Amino acid sequence: MRNEMKIQFSALSQNESFARVTVAAFIAQLDPTVDELTEIKTVVSEAVTNAIIHGYENRADGVVYIEVTIDEDTVKLTIRDKGIGIQDLDEARQPLFTSKPELERSGMGFTIMENFMDEVEVISEPSYGTTIHLTKFLAKNKAVIN
Repeated sequence: MRNEMKIQFSALSQNESFARVTVAAFIAQLDPTVDELTEIKTVVSEAVTNAIIHGYENRADGVVYIEVTIDEDTVKLTIRDKGIGIQDLDEARQPLFTSKPELERSGMGFTIMENFMDEVEVISEPSYGTTIHLTKFLAKNKAVIN
């Protein structure tokens, strides 16, 4: 059965944990494995942090938008901002690249997303923001512990 939710919140660093926990609570109804849940929470953290730090450059007047759709064993996430966008998407997706080295960012956000999710699509337009579409197919045959 298909189910969906949408949230939006101020682009404040303290809201990153709210986003992570909210998404995790919503997808819990699918009974994901601990690893699947951890991976999804990590990806939400990375995408929301990117929106706050890079998209809005820590301006509190920005808004981060999250949509989550679950359908059978599939989780689809869309995380969007209306910030400054990404000038060079190919460069931004390179491991260790960061536009904020002075903040000691690791530059691994997109790499983590690509490793933990089954599908990752990034759409960005300078001055208009960034949208990240993420898909995770959950394990269909879970072991039952007696």
